[in-house]
Amino acid sequence: MQNNRNLGNIPHPEADDLDNDDRQIGQILSRREVIRLLGISGAALLAGCSIAQSPSPTATEAAQVPTSTAEAATATTVPATAAATEVAATAVPACVVRPEVTEGPYYVNEDLNRSDIRSDTATGEIQDGALLALTFNVTQVSENSCTPLEGAKVEIWHCDSDGIYSGVNDPGFNTEDQDFLRGYQVTDANGQATFTTIYPGWYSSRAVHIHFKVHDTDAEDSKVFTSQLFFDDSLSDQVFSQSPYADKGQRDTLNSTDNIYQDLLLLNTTQTAEGYAATFDIGLDLSTMGTGSSEGGPGGGPGGRPPGGNPPPQNGG
Repeated sequence: MQNNRNLGNIPHPEADDLDNDDRQIGQILSRREVIRLLGISGAALLAGCSIAQSPSPTATEAAQVPTSTAEAATATTVPATAAATEVAATAVPACVVRPEVTEGPYYVNEDLNRSDIRSDTATGEIQDGALLALTFNVTQVSENSCTPLEGAKVEIWHCDSDGIYSGVNDPGFNTEDQDFLRGYQVTDANGQATFTTIYPGWYSSRAVHIHFKVHDTDAEDSKVFTSQLFFDDSLSDQVFSQSPYADKGQRDTLNSTDNIYQDLLLLNTTQTAEGYAATFDIGLDLSTMGTGSSEGGPGGGPGGRPPGGNPPPQNGG
C-alpha cells in the first residue's frame, strides 16, 4: 500500500480529454419509451418495474459481507447524510437503461474473479478506507418484460483513498505490479453481483466515482456496456473528513462540475454498521447493446493520452 500523500495536484489522463470524455455513448430510455417497451402502466414503472424481477436487497442485507482481516473488520465508518437518504428514496426504476460514458485511461483487463477486491493479490495487503458493499442488479429489457440477467460479467475498478489506481504507470505513480481495487463477478439467477470494496478517494479534475463494465456473458466475444458510478457530494464530504482520506485535503471537483457526471449514474448509498452499502439497478437491451443504438452503445475507449504524451497501454489501461 502506498503511504498517505497529498496527490491532489498529480495529473491524470482523464483531465486532458474531458471535452471528449463527457460525451454520452448510447442513450437513455425516457419514461414514455420504457412504458411503451414494457407494455405496463406508469404506476407500475414508478413502483420499480417489478415484472418478473426479484426485489433489490436492502442496504443491510447487501452489507452482510465477510471481512478478510481484523483491519478490514474495523474499517472507518462515518455518519450517513440526509442527502444520501433522499437519494435512496428516489431511486430510478430498475428497467430504465442508464447512460454509457467513457471507460477512462485506467482500465486493465486483470480478469480477477473475486467479490472482495480490496487486496493486492501479490502481497495480500488490504486497502485502507471506509467499507463499501456494492450490489448490481442487472436486468434484461425485452419487448414485453424486464427479467434478471443471469450469467452477465460485471467488472469494477476504482482508485484508492489517495486517488491512486493499481496496474498502471502514471506520471505521478507506478503500480503496474499491483491489482488492488479491481475485479469482476458473474450475476446469479437474480441478476445480482456483489462486491466488497472501499469508498473511493479522489483526484484532481474528477468527482468521486467507480468505473464499471457489464458484459452480457462471460465469453470473450461478449457485448459490453461501459459506464461510471457516482456518490452524493455531501456524503463524500463526511467520508473525506475521516482517516485515511483527510490527509489529502480538499477535493477540487464536485458532481456539478464533473464533465462526465450524470444524475442517472448516482448511487443509492446508505449507512450500515460496517460502513456503507450501495445498490445500482441497470436494465440492458441485448439486441442493441454494443451497437451504438439507444439501449447501450459501444464502451468508450481510453480517455486521452497521459500528460507525458505516451499512449495508454495496449490493454486499454
